[in-house]
Amino acid sequence: MSDVHRCDWATTELGIAYHDSEWGTPVHDEHRLFEFLILEGAQAGLSWETILRKRDAYRRAFDRFDPARVARYDRKKVARLMADAGIVRNRLKIASAVQNARAFLKVQDGFGSFDAYVWRFVDGAPIRNRWKTMSHVPARTAASDAMSKDLRQCGFNFVGSTICYAFMQAVGLVDDHLVTCFRYTKR
Repeated sequence: MSDVHRCDWATTELGIAYHDSEWGTPVHDEHRLFEFLILEGAQAGLSWETILRKRDAYRRAFDRFDPARVARYDRKKVARLMADAGIVRNRLKIASAVQNARAFLKVQDGFGSFDAYVWRFVDGAPIRNRWKTMSHVPARTAASDAMSKDLRQCGFNFVGSTICYAFMQAVGLVDDHLVTCFRYTKR
C-alpha cells in the first residue's frame, strides 16, 4: 500500500487506521458523538496520537461514553479517574467531561438528540472541502465559531472554536481529506 496517498498527518499505525476508517466519516450515533466531544477536549494541548493511544482506556474509564452515566459521576469517581494512568489525568478535563455529559443530556432533551443539534451547524450535510495541502486546512471556521459559542451557552466547556473544528472533522461534519488523498476520491 505504499502507493496509497493519504493526508499528510496520517503517518503512524494508529493515525493511518483512524484516518482510513473514521476521520471525516459522518457520525450520527449519540455515544460516538459524545466520545469525540470528550476526546477532542482531552486532546487540548496534546497530540491526537496521544489520545488515540489512550482511547481504549478512555472507553473503559468513561463507561463506553454513556453520557447518562458520566453525568452522574461524583467526587469519588473523579478521584478514581485522576488515578487512572490510562487517561489524561487533568482535573479540569475530567471535570469538563462530567459537566459536558450533563449539558449533552440537556441538549438531547431540547433538540431530540445531540445529532440533530450538532448537524444543524452544517445545515444537515457535510461540508466537503477541496484542500490541496494541509497548510490550507483552517484551524477554525465561522461554523466552528458558531458551534463553540452555542455549546458554551448550553453549559459545555473545553469547546473552543479550534476544538470544535477538530470535532467537526472527526465526526464528518466537515470532510477535510486532501484532494490527493484516497479518501477524497471515494466520494
